Amino acid sequence: MSYFSVQGVSKFYGSRQALAPISLDLAKGEFLSIVGESGSGKSTLLRIMAGLEVQDGGKVFLEEKEIQSPKHKVVAGYPEIKLIHQDFHLFPNSTVAENIARPLLQFDKAYALERVEILLNLLGLKELRERMPRELSGGQQQKVAIAKALSVEPEVLLLDEPFSSLDTIQKQRLIRELKSGFMGMGTTIIFVTHDLDEALRLTDNLMILQAGNVVQRGNSQVLCQQPQSKYVARLFSPINQISNTAHTYIRPTDVKLRSKGGLLAHVEESRFLVHFNSLQIRLKETGELWEVDDPQRKYQIGDRVYLTWDEGKVMVLK
Repeated sequence: MSYFSVQGVSKFYGSRQALAPISLDLAKGEFLSIVGESGSGKSTLLRIMAGLEVQDGGKVFLEEKEIQSPKHKVVAGYPEIKLIHQDFHLFPNSTVAENIARPLLQFDKAYALERVEILLNLLGLKELRERMPRELSGGQQQKVAIAKALSVEPEVLLLDEPFSSLDTIQKQRLIRELKSGFMGMGTTIIFVTHDLDEALRLTDNLMILQAGNVVQRGNSQVLCQQPQSKYVARLFSPINQISNTAHTYIRPTDVKLRSKGGLLAHVEESRFLVHFNSLQIRLKETGELWEVDDPQRKYQIGDRVYLTWDEGKVMVLK
């Protein structure tokens, strides 16, 4: 048996199936990101993993121990599994160090003090130890909430869209700091998000969830280059449909722009992005609108262009 195991877990809300039977095996210290849009079942799956939600089928195990739902347990949840939300749940009148130490009140005092110091250092909070939550940024508060959850040394850490309330700069800084802090901890971590970029900044070990179903799992390179559905392909970039009957598609970055020879089109729109211009191009033959990358920023609105591509880059998707 794997270290942390989800075996055929399913969930219904009335007649609606929120989770099809899902199975998942993780090794100790493994880091997995689950990506899916709102309503895909991500949060429900995490709550079942944490023993906070009643499933309709299947079981969850931490090593040999079954994680029971609130239906079979007087006090829901397990200290070995910590779930972190976007809500910080900090004590407003306690300092950073005091918040981290709260779950350790019943532990040996020397151990508690040592554990707090370890987490302050690990998550870069040492200089903030005497501050109150109201004196912290959103990203700093989230780090304190994560440190608080880690204080009791959980075996599994579940992160449920923890960055959704942060602005882009705060989010990127926090992800960078957390990735550094998580390395070498040995804690099994499952992170769920609707934002693929967030997931990839933390780990390239991905599982894609759509409407309660696992549609693909693997590393980011495999999912990007060998997507098994249009849904997975579009997570990484827009896709252009070459043929409706053959179900063939090409990514904007894989389309080559030529001054002659190829599929005739005209540039209708050009947007300046950091590394390239993104062009909206109207195909003359079909009238379809394609999105194409222009890394040399060569073409302008109104220009006539010809499109070609490497057949090895064509994706067959349904």
